[in-house]
Amino acid sequence: MALGDLEREVMTQLWDSAEPLTVRQVHEGLSRDRDLAYTTVMTVLDRLAKKGVVVQQKADRAYRYTPAQTREEMTASVMLDALTASPDQDAALAYFVGRLPPSALAAAIEAAKKR
Repeated sequence: MALGDLEREVMTQLWDSAEPLTVRQVHEGLSRDRDLAYTTVMTVLDRLAKKGVVVQQKADRAYRYTPAQTREEMTASVMLDALTASPDQDAALAYFVGRLPPSALAAAIEAAKKR
């Protein structure tokens, strides 16, 4: 599932946090770099929850949000979706792998061997 720019920024806040965040906490983190309405952040988090991208947990009178997947899991999911949509998956994968720097390819192969 592809995310918009603001959705990616919200997800980055959540992935970088060691604990679930409230709308206010996400808003404060994003407002350091841009002028953003609190209600906009609330709407984005609500939409992400409805899409299943984040988990919404009730905590007192506020909700706390946490990612449903790690950054790596979500990236792999997006890549798999794109690959599955390709009429020639082998060619698409070969092209993708061919664009990786050798160090990244070697690291990916080593990580796959450990699974």
